[in-house]
Amino acid sequence: MNRLLESVTVGAVLAGSWGAVLAQPHVEPRHEIAWNRYYTADQIDEHMRALARAYPDIVRVSSIGESLGGRDMLVATVTAPGSDDRAKPAMWIDGTIHANEIQAAEVCLYSVWYLATNYGHNDAITELLDDYAFYIMPMVNPDSRVVWFEQPSTPHSRRANQLPMDNDRDGLVDEDPPDDLDGDGSITQMWKQDPRGRWARDRYDPRVFERVPAGEFGGWTYLGSEGIDNDGDGRVNEDTTDGHDMNRNWPSDWQPNYVQFGAGAFPFSAPETESVGRFCYERPNIAAFQSYHNTGGMVLRGPGARHRTADYPRADLRVYDAFGDAGEEMMPYYRYLVIYEDLYDVHGGEATWAAESLGIISFTNELWTVGKYFQRDVNRPSGEQMMRFRDRLQFGTTFKDFTEVEHPQHGTVLVGGLNKWSSRSTPTFMLEEECHRNFAFTMFHGGNMPKVAFDRIETERIGDRLWSVKVEIRNEKLIPTRTARAAQKGIGRSDVLSVSGAEVVSSGAMDGWWGTDFDEVRHEPGRVLLNRGVPGQGAIVHRFLLEAEAGDEITVSFEAEKARDIETTVTLGE
Repeated sequence: MNRLLESVTVGAVLAGSWGAVLAQPHVEPRHEIAWNRYYTADQIDEHMRALARAYPDIVRVSSIGESLGGRDMLVATVTAPGSDDRAKPAMWIDGTIHANEIQAAEVCLYSVWYLATNYGHNDAITELLDDYAFYIMPMVNPDSRVVWFEQPSTPHSRRANQLPMDNDRDGLVDEDPPDDLDGDGSITQMWKQDPRGRWARDRYDPRVFERVPAGEFGGWTYLGSEGIDNDGDGRVNEDTTDGHDMNRNWPSDWQPNYVQFGAGAFPFSAPETESVGRFCYERPNIAAFQSYHNTGGMVLRGPGARHRTADYPRADLRVYDAFGDAGEEMMPYYRYLVIYEDLYDVHGGEATWAAESLGIISFTNELWTVGKYFQRDVNRPSGEQMMRFRDRLQFGTTFKDFTEVEHPQHGTVLVGGLNKWSSRSTPTFMLEEECHRNFAFTMFHGGNMPKVAFDRIETERIGDRLWSVKVEIRNEKLIPTRTARAAQKGIGRSDVLSVSGAEVVSSGAMDGWWGTDFDEVRHEPGRVLLNRGVPGQGAIVHRFLLEAEAGDEITVSFEAEKARDIETTVTLGE
């Protein structure tokens, strides 16, 4: 038998005999979603509701409020069938607080879809939903997503909500919005032929305009952004429909508008942020927080300003660093950074509110980075490199050819250039990977919410009716039941360790299972407040002295806001 035929035959035998072993595992979803395209706000909502219909025992979709424009703000609660989401640790995940950062919604939708589809089929996903709950909101800013898709925009516009504002302070509201002169749905560039113009058009590639040396004339003048001076004030597109930047509208370190532009009249003045804040405050079981933005390929943690560094105790920073380092491994070309130190100051940010006010581990991921274009480290690619990528891999879909348009003020002009899909948003042929890697990182974070159990319980008779009961509670996950920030500032309720069924005469914390130190509890020794909780991947040991008879049963209970409550019964003398 020749070698080629032999290899084909062996391959066929292996495929037939061991197909179940060799084949890539695949679960047929009950609701199909294509991950090589973007969806409008209405389509995102319909996919959310369809997933709830397809997986009613796993996904529950509800509206937690209305946006400024009256749209439902949908949240998916995803957890194991028959379980109470509020009785277990939960993670909040959201996206598109800046509506132009569009792929954030797709990552959130992907998260709901992947969790629901794989529960009961994949052991890791099944364990995640058995242990935890996930609250997932794809669109914090649905109104502006509608506008970004349906009205002329740039990659950078429609960041804020749709609160009417007098941006140019002329007493009028939204009177000079972007003008789409060529009707392509994007706001691009305007050029005009001008014998004294300082720009020349490349004779080999008419898409390119190059500035000529000083003292020379190139025949073209750049008129700026495509549009019309509608209000006659000498500026174009300066009074848009964008309102408040909702990532500056949160209570933690909120600053007024003259300090932090876009902050709003007061924290939670936007109905969208108020709805999210209320939802989270009402659920103290939320133990982890993730927000998706774009762009730059970053895993960001607080603080947002230097003066808030004390709000991030060293014990918490060790947890942040463990996740940040994992993020750099899991998401190529992403960097783990600190907001104020490596980016810029952000006052009143959502992720810093979660960290500093809720006292939980919180990240912002800035989706997409130019390194992903080239699959190698490229910090500042040239315009020529970017043009080649867009031509060869996106086939020119991100560029609008220049066309002549009659402008009411400038006469005949050329309009065209890079469209609103040209930057910030992940190219659609790379979107599924972007969704999955970020989802996987967030599940690594969420999968390390506290998980506690009684590790050892030892009873010893030390007197006629006096017993010693030593209890060890262990947390196998990275995140403590109470962060150092929560413990220092008294955020939320302390964990509670209690013994019932006998009279507790004294109790105290110990410095380890074999320790001898006994830090006595002076009040209510049978119901102990553990302000510092149970550390991540660590344990606490507590000793109770109680009066009882041999054979009596006692109940040992542990309660925590950010861990499941646990309880066990112990018979003295056994």
